[in-house]
Amino acid sequence: MRKESMILKGNSLSLLNEFELILESDPLIDEVGFIHPSQFVTLNKEASSSLEHEDANFWSRDHKLAISTDVLLPLYKAVKDVFMHAISQYKRHKNLSDASWDEGNLESEVMKHSKALLLLSCDFGTAWNFRKLIVSKKQHMLIFLDELFLSALVLSYSPKSEKAWCHRRWVIKMIAGKCSTMQDIVGKESELVEKIAERSKMNYRAWNHRCWLVSYMTTEQVLHELKKSRNWAGLHVADNSCFHYRTRLMLRIREDHCHKLEDGTSDGNDEIYRIWQEELDWNEALIKCYVGREVHLTKRCPTGFVASSSFPLLVLDKAFHN
Repeated sequence: MRKESMILKGNSLSLLNEFELILESDPLIDEVGFIHPSQFVTLNKEASSSLEHEDANFWSRDHKLAISTDVLLPLYKAVKDVFMHAISQYKRHKNLSDASWDEGNLESEVMKHSKALLLLSCDFGTAWNFRKLIVSKKQHMLIFLDELFLSALVLSYSPKSEKAWCHRRWVIKMIAGKCSTMQDIVGKESELVEKIAERSKMNYRAWNHRCWLVSYMTTEQVLHELKKSRNWAGLHVADNSCFHYRTRLMLRIREDHCHKLEDGTSDGNDEIYRIWQEELDWNEALIKCYVGREVHLTKRCPTGFVASSSFPLLVLDKAFHN
């Protein structure tokens, strides 16, 4: 029994080495999935190539990675063991304040094994937390961007992973105010949510992330997002999340307008009135188009959420009674 156990452990470590070698050899892998071994033949035919052996455990082409479901359990156990050993070593040497220990090498081991682990178990909190610990010590922009890339890879197979979305928010908080391309990053984040929402319906976590992004957007981006999301919402009227997102955008527009009024820098109410009037007209058009959903669409109408004392009553009165 002991000999068999050692053989199984050896095979698992061999699988892990193969898996991590694939990840290292192609750092641009942007999608991962788990498939039945029988599907490798189909993938091979589509790629116009042949596998080295019929019982292959991994398939990697064009920055896409497929993992056989047959090896998930032994692979997970192996990577979990080496990761836990790596963080144990890291904590032990750190607590001892040993001047001779190779901190960089141990950190690399933790980062390498945590990546492999998260691609098999997206909600393994300890792996995310140790990545945060090491990345926050480095304070290097490229490493922060690598974290966004990794979490996007995790979301490719688990689009509703709360820990992956939380990790993205942590990264954005860390680089806010330090990154000259922050506007581009926020724009790409919004695009990522829309892309994921197309293949993962009713994804509250993704849309919640997009709502959270609004506070980091410029005024121009907010207006662009309001315009861009209209088509998506019109095609997915059963999805509450997009309507909540539009509400958040309009609340941000209202907040900016109120601040301008307080500062005396506002050009007046004409522009804000135009935006609200367009939203009312669009909502009315949806109600007429989707007969039977009137109650739902009326409830979702963003203008219903902005009638507060902090918003100019003149604007609301003009919009609702035009």
